[in-house]
Amino acid sequence: MTLLLSALTLVALGFGVRVLLRMVRSAGGSPLAGDPPPVAAGLVSAIVPVLDEEARVGAALAALRRCGPEVREILVVDGGSRDGTAGVVAAAAAADSRIRWIDAAPVPPEWNGKAWGIACGLRAASADAAYIATIDADVRVSPRLFAAMLAKRETEDLAALSVATKQELGDWLEGLLHPAFLCTLVYRFGLPGVRARSVGGVQANGQCFLARRETLLATDAIALARDSRCEDVTIARALVARGYGVGFYEGEDAVTVRMYANGTELWRNWPRSLPMRDQFVAPGSGLAEVFFVQALPLPLAIAFALLGATTPLAHAAFGASVGLVMMRLGTLAGMRRAYANPPPTYWLSPLVDLAVVYALAASVMRRTAAWRGRTLVAEHSA
Repeated sequence: MTLLLSALTLVALGFGVRVLLRMVRSAGGSPLAGDPPPVAAGLVSAIVPVLDEEARVGAALAALRRCGPEVREILVVDGGSRDGTAGVVAAAAAADSRIRWIDAAPVPPEWNGKAWGIACGLRAASADAAYIATIDADVRVSPRLFAAMLAKRETEDLAALSVATKQELGDWLEGLLHPAFLCTLVYRFGLPGVRARSVGGVQANGQCFLARRETLLATDAIALARDSRCEDVTIARALVARGYGVGFYEGEDAVTVRMYANGTELWRNWPRSLPMRDQFVAPGSGLAEVFFVQALPLPLAIAFALLGATTPLAHAAFGASVGLVMMRLGTLAGMRRAYANPPPTYWLSPLVDLAVVYALAASVMRRTAAWRGRTLVAEHSA
């Protein structure tokens, strides 16, 4: 038994070295500026895709209204809401003439709803706005966000960039699950703060994304993401594939998000997009890494402790498994800054790593998925 455990640990160690090198190569990046210089008026068209967002879109629009004159317009693009979303948006529009409602229903059968909403927003956006920003209805932006994003775009010479939003968590279950899912992204793609070096290494967050309008039009990147469950990453990959610079940066307190109401809702919905598969990256890419490096080391260390390490190889394997557990705990400590006051169960998230990796693997195998009662289009995978 210890021989089998040792062999598994050696495989995990090999993957672990690769993950560690990825994190080292992506370390040292810088976040958005805390005090960005002022920017010209009318540069940004903000697109807010919505579907049944009555409970959340009001706060998102209130935050956007506090942004400065660099925001030319706020386009709320609806994919067929059946609740009171339209009334909330109408009340906000009455208080701020920059807010416009765009009815994008029905969504064509070959498109997923959010990508369709972004495409409709891009078509409706003012030609005088040089930049398109996509903001989700659960996001709360600070007044300095767009100035900071534009400054970072200029400094890094980027066509597009997105922001790692600060996460607000709810119940104890979300405190357990969310950091475990987030760790799978860190292990597979590295740390935020750098420009993408390759299509496979792209990181992006459609909750808060900004791109040059002319670049989106010239590349037709949004149409390429029409059937993607991770449309933000697919758009960014399409741009990188065509030679454009794309970056992903921490926003610190420039933007916050409450993604889900509780841990049960997170478990049901987030695994749908986290495999990050599309026409650029094969299904299951990186899952072996997160299984061996994130999920397996703790059970291996416990097994060695219970069975005893009686040979030099077993002693070395036990030490390696403990080392990988320590790397997981160090990553957890480093991710803490991505959260606003997480519950105490945050620190216990390694206990659910096996379940989280299972959820990702199940999502890869599942050919159909739904969002708010609508079946999503099957992805065009690599």
